[in-house]
Amino acid sequence: MMESILESCAFKTVISTVGGFVLGGALGLFSSSFAPVTVPIPGQELKTQTAREIFREMRMSMLSYGKNFAAVGAIFTVVECSIETYRAKSDWKNSTYAGGVTGGLIGLRAGIKAGVLGAAGFAAFSTLIDMYFHSGLSLSPD
Repeated sequence: MMESILESCAFKTVISTVGGFVLGGALGLFSSSFAPVTVPIPGQELKTQTAREIFREMRMSMLSYGKNFAAVGAIFTVVECSIETYRAKSDWKNSTYAGGVTGGLIGLRAGIKAGVLGAAGFAAFSTLIDMYFHSGLSLSPD
């Protein structure tokens, strides 16, 4: 019974959504450290930000990245699980197709050309990641 729960599409979607949110939040925190603290406006006096303003910007950046990564994780997992269920196979093609659909949906917001490029890029990336994890390769120099 526990195995069927862990293999269910709903469980996989929840895990990838939460994982995406956490990873996105961490990347948002990292990227906010590079954001300019003060932006000089010509003709105005340079204002120093307070700690409260800096923490607010960091929180907003973390939430923004977290939500975006959570959405991508959820879309990818739902599509991959649906394809795997339809095909009744678990192989590298599932992640390639899911990457194509996910990248296409994300890119389509910017137009057809961006949708096609997003689909191709995300499909290629998903295929490489899937092959890496299933090949037993290691990055360690041993």
